[in-house]
Amino acid sequence: MQSTSKGPRAALGGWCLLLTLSPGLALAQEPGTKNKFDGDASAIQQGQTLFRARCANCHGVDARGVIGPDLTTGQFRSGNTDEQLFRVIRRGIPGTEMPGGGVDDDAWMILAYLRTLTTPASSEARGNAATGEAYFWNAGGCGSCHRISSKGGRLGPDLSRIGATRSRAALTREIREASARINPSYEPVTLVMRDKRRIRGVRKNEDTFSIQIMDTTERLQGFRKTDVAEVIYEPQSLMPDYDSKRLSDASLDDLLAYLAGLVGPAPGPK
Repeated sequence: MQSTSKGPRAALGGWCLLLTLSPGLALAQEPGTKNKFDGDASAIQQGQTLFRARCANCHGVDARGVIGPDLTTGQFRSGNTDEQLFRVIRRGIPGTEMPGGGVDDDAWMILAYLRTLTTPASSEARGNAATGEAYFWNAGGCGSCHRISSKGGRLGPDLSRIGATRSRAALTREIREASARINPSYEPVTLVMRDKRRIRGVRKNEDTFSIQIMDTTERLQGFRKTDVAEVIYEPQSLMPDYDSKRLSDASLDDLLAYLAGLVGPAPGPK
């Protein structure tokens, strides 16, 4: 079997707070207590260092969001108390790309640093969510590939909680330049069969001997590689780029207003 090189592949994204020791450790502070590092200049400096090393890939060096949300607003959908935010860092958020795990004191120092960054809520929010919803399900065709709750397609990522896991800036990039970052679970491939058939879809699983894809009709198919002449790892997402010719700035604002409200059920304690 021949295979093209995979070319530029998107780095794993999402909420990437990479605290790496074993999860399940007891909390270092009693529930409800204040962060012992609040106001500690040395700990805050250490928290900044930890944040930039472990969190900036998703939340930005300035914590204003890249793939993950802006952390400087002082308002968080998973809670605003020290205890709630500590739990998010240590245990992650179910249904999102935010993992758990880590060292208690590191998490508290990162939180102490984030508390120094709080700014008033952004005034950039604009657009009409109802108009954006209509665009999503109708003219934009987004629902043919993306699922929200129990409605929509499965070829693209589920967006039921996208408002809780993406900043406005990140959503704008992913809509305007869909191929700039491709979710690893939705990498596009074309299989060239030995009988010359070409089957396009997104790669779901692959090993030395087989490959499984979801084709463009949302049918899961598995193939032995002995039956495949070539696997082409496509650099372009199945989602087109919604540039200003396809989607005006005003319509983008409406769509972003709708997506920002998609936070799904509030995650419960683990």
